[in-house]
Amino acid sequence: MIVVRLRLDLGYDGSGFSGWARQPGLRTVQGEIEQALGRILRLAEPPVLTVAGRTDAGVHARGQVAHVDLVDEALAELDGNRPGQLSVDERLSALVRRLGGVLAPDVRVFRVSVAPEGFDARFSAMSRRYAYRVSDAVGGVDPLRRQEVVWHNRPLDLGALNAAAARLLGEHDFAAFCKKREGATTIRELQRLDWVREESGVLVATVVADAFCHSMVRALVGSLLAAGDGRRPVEWPGQVLAKAVRDSGVHVAPAHGLCLEEVSYPPVAELAARASATRRVRTLSVLGDAALEDQ
Repeated sequence: MIVVRLRLDLGYDGSGFSGWARQPGLRTVQGEIEQALGRILRLAEPPVLTVAGRTDAGVHARGQVAHVDLVDEALAELDGNRPGQLSVDERLSALVRRLGGVLAPDVRVFRVSVAPEGFDARFSAMSRRYAYRVSDAVGGVDPLRRQEVVWHNRPLDLGALNAAAARLLGEHDFAAFCKKREGATTIRELQRLDWVREESGVLVATVVADAFCHSMVRALVGSLLAAGDGRRPVEWPGQVLAKAVRDSGVHVAPAHGLCLEEVSYPPVAELAARASATRRVRTLSVLGDAALEDQ
């Protein structure tokens, strides 16, 4: 038997999910897709997905990436009434169509492809890009966008938001903005954090880092909103960061404003090396692979 690693590019509306990770008795993105794959491929047990970033309950994604390892015999199930006649690309196209028919409308697999050698959806990733959307409109959020845009009931100053954000860039210990896990590192490289105001008036923060610890993006946004509406000076988020301890003044922003937009990977020739280097860093602690929580 030959094992084939498949890359899945997918998106979901997180409103109806208890996050990405499979949990007994709860509806999760991982659980839904694994069950669908097991059903379509007629597997005795659902396959296990590895994901680039494990999003929290209520968080959305339009650029999520996962991989799954399957034996080639399982893919033959996609041949239907043309056994042995479909190419790999035809089989994977058929898989995407069948997933579209089995999965609920709030989760979609856009593309399935054979992963290049050395690819690991989690460990090969170079960075994750999130967007956080918030409206300070006096009357509230457009009802048609209420599940992806958070209403902030105070006017926000774009200049103050960006001035505060600039103080957080670079490699730091983000313990002040993470939910602490024993044995886990909170050191991250925040590569980009800036705000724009769209024509609709919605403010969008773009946040890019090599990885994120639990609740980090929403805590960063929460601190910036306090600076953006004048409740705190623009220097305050940077001062909180420097202390490297959780500050009770930092309020975690609501989940539904957050969306995983993109996961970036190195060139094919560098995938295996990137995965190996990342895995070494994340297994230094006694907790092994749990040393760094991807989001």
